[in-house]
Amino acid sequence: MIIDIRNLYKNYLNGEMEVPVLNDVTFRVDEGEFVSIMGPSGSGKSTLMNIIGCLDRPSSGTYLFNGEDVSSMTDDELSDLRNKGVGFVFQQFNLLPRETAVQNVALPLIYAGIAPSEREERAREALERVGLSDRADFLPTQLSGGQKQRVAVARAIVNEPSILLADEPTGALDSRSGEQLMELFCDLNRQGMTIVMITHERGVAAYAQRILTLNDGILRESGMPYTEGVK
Repeated sequence: MIIDIRNLYKNYLNGEMEVPVLNDVTFRVDEGEFVSIMGPSGSGKSTLMNIIGCLDRPSSGTYLFNGEDVSSMTDDELSDLRNKGVGFVFQQFNLLPRETAVQNVALPLIYAGIAPSEREERAREALERVGLSDRADFLPTQLSGGQKQRVAVARAIVNEPSILLADEPTGALDSRSGEQLMELFCDLNRQGMTIVMITHERGVAAYAQRILTLNDGILRESGMPYTEGVK
């Protein structure tokens, strides 16, 4: 089991008022699963994603990542976990515009202390996994939106993380590029990658093996996804 969250709450202070965002959230993600978390705007999806990715801490509750209690980790330990244990894919790609695709992909390896020669080799291998080996030396301005997101995926998996955490990964893509990205996610999942994806789109969520629904901070299991229109 990679993610084990139990009775998790998250509250924010708005002046002197405490505003609840997540309410008694409990769920698990096993190794090799592909899980979607759906919910409308304001449901708490981004807050939950930040906690799963160790970018934020819960107000209370338990979060075990690979069996380790995240709440007991120092900031340095959390930073190391984020770098090596979690691969992030965001809606807006977050690529450095003056760096080539291979240089962007290699960035997490720099923070991990990997030698330059090995960094480039591993970055090019990651680009090959996402079907972009022929675009390795292109700048982001020379890539389509779908290609930029594939570079972002390669960057997310270059450290061979325990999970791939994707936040609205198709949000900035046209429908065809979105379909191609989801097919890539399915391929990576078949190769053993554990994926947790945040989305508000039912058709995107349907690519996953499980769908969880978040409403007003309450998480519920939605069962198996529907397959209408999904190849």
